[in-house]
Amino acid sequence: MSVRKALVGKGPGEYEIIHDAPVPDLHMDQMLCKTSAVALNPADAKTIDHSPSPGIGGYDFSGTVVKVGDCVTRFKPGDQVFGFVHGLNADNQDSGAFAEYVVATADLCCKMPESMTFTQASTIALGLGTVGYAMFQQLGLAMPGSEVGERPEYALVAGGNTSSGRMAIQLLKLSGIKPVVTCSVNANADMKQLGAVETFDYHSSTCGREIKNYTRNTLAHALDCVTSNETMAMCFEALGAKGGKYIGLEAPPTQIKYTRRDVTVDWVQALALFGKPVRLDGVYGRPALPSARRFAADLYRVGERWTREGLIRAPEFQLQEGGLDGITEGIDQLRKKQVQGHKLVYSIS
Repeated sequence: MSVRKALVGKGPGEYEIIHDAPVPDLHMDQMLCKTSAVALNPADAKTIDHSPSPGIGGYDFSGTVVKVGDCVTRFKPGDQVFGFVHGLNADNQDSGAFAEYVVATADLCCKMPESMTFTQASTIALGLGTVGYAMFQQLGLAMPGSEVGERPEYALVAGGNTSSGRMAIQLLKLSGIKPVVTCSVNANADMKQLGAVETFDYHSSTCGREIKNYTRNTLAHALDCVTSNETMAMCFEALGAKGGKYIGLEAPPTQIKYTRRDVTVDWVQALALFGKPVRLDGVYGRPALPSARRFAADLYRVGERWTREGLIRAPEFQLQEGGLDGITEGIDQLRKKQVQGHKLVYSIS
């Protein structure tokens, strides 16, 4: 097997199916997996629209290991796995999840628990990496079981009913930190089932003030899974008098950024977890960060255990038809913001 069917970047806003994408020789830290399912993320639309590459698209996949590189010891052929790969990678057009076979970096993969389906598993890896990196590295919070890092009483998750927000709630609970969450009223019960100690209606004009009162003016850590002018302003209002740290999932709006000089502002670029330069324009680029790769290896190793023990669960998803050929329709739905509270998943035969 030397070629595979794949969905690749054609130009700004456009993907195309090809049937002769090469299957490359593996690097020592990689493995080749037969793809079973892929999940879509907002980044799939944003990248093809703003940073298109002729490479294979897609970030989240599940499948079965076919072959491993010389340095891979955690996995063997036949293992069922899920992982995060770099889609539309200008430096490596062979990476990406939207293909019949995926070339994956072993450090950013996990073995699937027997209780989980391929469709469920395909939704986890990017969220785990993004949220884990944001909270345990950039916000400086202590990972579950670690004595290193801060363990405040509360941390704020703005946009708790997003896929990233749901992951954040679960990881904070595992760390012994109380998640305070913004969401719509109809999501309150679900957020508390995941681990939120209190929820606040993001529609309310007093949401930030209510959170500040609830946390007794001590809140110092906020993860904004929406990252708009409104959510950033709300987070800034909720943070306590001593200031703190704010992390967005997008580059934060500058209109709000400088309204509180006592708040450190940053945003998470999950592609840094591969430890290689992220060659994107402007604020989206990153230099090579070997420390991020070391963190990723630790995170996905322990994330495998959390998943196996049922300590974190997959986000809600909807299974779509069409396989690789149907993905572009789903990406258009993401582009038009028609997907809320769940992920779109495609089985790949």
